[in-house]
Amino acid sequence: MDLFDYMRSNTMERESPLASRLRPVSLDQVVGQQHIIGKDKLLYRAIAADKLGSVIFYGPPGTGKTTLAKVIASTTKANFRQINATAAGKKDMEEVVREAKDALGMYGKKTILFVDEIHRFNKSQQDYLLPFVEDGTLILIGATTENPYFEVNGALLSRSRIFELKALEKEDIKELIHRAVYDMEKGMGSYNALMDDDAADFLADAAGGDARTALNAVELGILTTAPGSDGKIHIDLETAQECIQKRAVRYDKDGDNHYDTISAFIKSMRGSDPDAAVYYLARMLCAGEDIKFIARRIMIHAAEDVGMADPQALVVASGAAQAVERVGMPEARIILAQAAIYVATAPKSNSVVRAISEAMEAVRGEKAAAVPVHLQDKHYKGAEKLGHGAGYQYPHDYPNHYVRQQYLPDGMEGREFYHVSDQGYEKNIGDFMKFLKK
Repeated sequence: MDLFDYMRSNTMERESPLASRLRPVSLDQVVGQQHIIGKDKLLYRAIAADKLGSVIFYGPPGTGKTTLAKVIASTTKANFRQINATAAGKKDMEEVVREAKDALGMYGKKTILFVDEIHRFNKSQQDYLLPFVEDGTLILIGATTENPYFEVNGALLSRSRIFELKALEKEDIKELIHRAVYDMEKGMGSYNALMDDDAADFLADAAGGDARTALNAVELGILTTAPGSDGKIHIDLETAQECIQKRAVRYDKDGDNHYDTISAFIKSMRGSDPDAAVYYLARMLCAGEDIKFIARRIMIHAAEDVGMADPQALVVASGAAQAVERVGMPEARIILAQAAIYVATAPKSNSVVRAISEAMEAVRGEKAAAVPVHLQDKHYKGAEKLGHGAGYQYPHDYPNHYVRQQYLPDGMEGREFYHVSDQGYEKNIGDFMKFLKK
C-alpha cells in the first residue's frame, strides 16, 4: 500500500457511514444472533479456530451478514476477497480464482471469497464457482436476503452450510444505538450528543430488526440537530420520529416472507382471530401483494376450514373475489377485510376436507367397485335393455322426499366419509341426518 492508498483508506474509514464504522472486528463485539454465534455454537467455534468451510448467511437486511463476513476477514489467516454480485462479472471471478490458485500453490494459503447478494448471480455464474469450491481452491461465504433454497444452485447449497440470521431484537438494537451515540472511537461520541430513552426505544422499535436503519437514523439526527444551550445535541422523541418517517414493510412477493405472511393470515382466520387476520391482510396490501391472490386464499380457507359450519362463508369469499377484480385498490382493501373478518369469525369445521380426503384415499387404495345397477344411467342407447337403472326409487315420490336405498357400491355399504360436526349450521345437518336414519 503506497502513501496515497493509506490516506484514502484512512479518509474512507473516518467518513464512511456510521453503520459501517461501527462494524465489529471480533465475534465478541457482535450484537445478537446468539443462536448461531453463541460461544457454544458451531459457527463461533469454526471462526475462532479459523476452520470455516463454505457458508451462506441468509436473513433480512441489517441483521449482520456482512458484519460476520468482516469479522471472519479480520480473524482468518486465509486471504480474504470480497465481490458484490450486482456489479461483479466473470472477469472478476476469474481474477479471484487465479489469485487463489497462486496463493494455494505457492504459499499453501487458502482464500475466502465473500459474495454479497449472491442471489444476484445467475445460474452460469454460480456454476462457474462450483468446481473451485468443490476442490478447495475457494472457501465461499455467500450473503443473501432471499431464501437460498429458491435462489442458489442446489450444487452450491450441498457444499455449504446455511446459517439463517434473524431480525435483531429490540434490546440488541438499543445496545447498538447506545454505542453509536456515545462511542468516542468509532461512534459519534465526539459530537457530545444525548439521546432520550423514549427516542432510543422508538428507533429500536421502528427499525423493525434492521440495525442499519436505526444507525442511519442516529447519524442523521446527530448531524442535523443543533446543540442546545448546554452545548449538547439532544435527540428527543420528536427528532427520532423525523429521522424515521415511515417504517419500511419488508416483504418479498417471490420469497419466503411472502409465504410466511400468507401462512400467518390463513392461520389467523382458522384460529378465529379477526384482529390478526386484518393485520396480516394490511401487511400484504401495504407491500403491494396481488389482491386476486389474497382473494383466492380467502376462498380456499372458506371451503377448507369453515366448510359446512357456515356455507355462506364461501359465498361471501367468492363474492369478494369477484368484487375486488371489478373495483381494484384502494377500495378493494375494504372488501377483502370484510371477507377476512367474516371467515375468521365464522364457526369452523374441516369435515368437508376430511370427507373428500378419505373418499379419495378409498378410491386410490381399493379396487374400483361397480356402480350399483339401480344407479346406472338407463337413457343411453341400449342401456335400459341391459337393465341399467332398474329398481331405482325416486326420492321425491316418498314422504319427506327421502327413501332408504343403497348408493355406495357393493361391499362399501355403511361406509362414512362425511363426519358431521356439531359446529354452526352443520349441527342442523347432523340433526337432519339423524332424522333420516330413524
